[in-house]
Amino acid sequence: MNQKDSKLDTIERINESDRGAGIVSSLLQYAGMMGVLAGLTFTFSLMSNNFLSMTTLTSIANQIPDLTVIAVGMTFVLIIGGIDLSVGSMLALSSAILGVMMADYSWSLAMAIPCCLLAGAACGFINGAISIKAGIPSFIVTLGMLEIARGIAYMVTDSQTRYIGSSVEWIGTPIQKLYLSPAFLIAIVVVIVGQFILTRTLFGRYCIAIGTNAEAVRMSGIKSAPYSITVFAISGMLCGMAGVMQTSRFSTADPNAAIGLELAAIAACVIGGTSLMGGRGSVINTFFGVLIIAVLQSGLAQIGASDPTKRIITGAVIIAAVLIDALRQRMRKTA
Repeated sequence: MNQKDSKLDTIERINESDRGAGIVSSLLQYAGMMGVLAGLTFTFSLMSNNFLSMTTLTSIANQIPDLTVIAVGMTFVLIIGGIDLSVGSMLALSSAILGVMMADYSWSLAMAIPCCLLAGAACGFINGAISIKAGIPSFIVTLGMLEIARGIAYMVTDSQTRYIGSSVEWIGTPIQKLYLSPAFLIAIVVVIVGQFILTRTLFGRYCIAIGTNAEAVRMSGIKSAPYSITVFAISGMLCGMAGVMQTSRFSTADPNAAIGLELAAIAACVIGGTSLMGGRGSVINTFFGVLIIAVLQSGLAQIGASDPTKRIITGAVIIAAVLIDALRQRMRKTA
């Protein structure tokens, strides 16, 4: 057996230890998430006459592309055992760059978008490189980047909102007869690609192995640092993409955008069953988590719930998801 085959065998053994019931387990998780979504939809449709309508459902779909894309990147970060608290600020920085380039310097959208993606990827790379190479917890590093990226966003815009208009808003505008925006369709593609990478590629298997048992990966001769740093860079790039999506939805670039969005992204991952301890997660389930949060917030708004009430209920749902996941983990260990 050559060295490459030996490494693959090690990864297979590590992944197998947390694979559970495989396809059957995944199908049960998908069914459970869809059941929760159906239950919320049914409940709010009884409490509000306007909730179960094409207008409401398409409005929910067209409001979640930015959170969806960020949550995909967050899923990979959590799977390798990290966390990224700077995603909201990286989105704001990317949005600010887009606004300044298009509004102040008359750049085309095609020229500005790569700069947004590059800015996000650069911030993510810095997060990963410092955290992994210096051995500093990603919680601390990304907390610092949260302030740095937000500060740069204020600097490049002079703390002023930039109005861009129709040159970018078409990305977030629903297509006629389809009722869904190009941004939503792009987000769905990101979810599909993310799930494929996680479950069907060597990179995804390495990510799961690193989060499950980083020491075993190191002892097998696999250098985990490049993979971990790449995950943070990809997460940053997806924040850049989310910045374009959010800018297109509001037609403006606001340096105050996405404050607190990192909490929503983490919540979506947790609701979707991604472990905060690393080694386990699903991009599709994270997408269901995004939908659950969006449906919950929209439904509560339609029935007239106050903002404090919405926060309390959303927080309770997140805690319940964590408790259910912890209980499921204990049952698997004792089985």
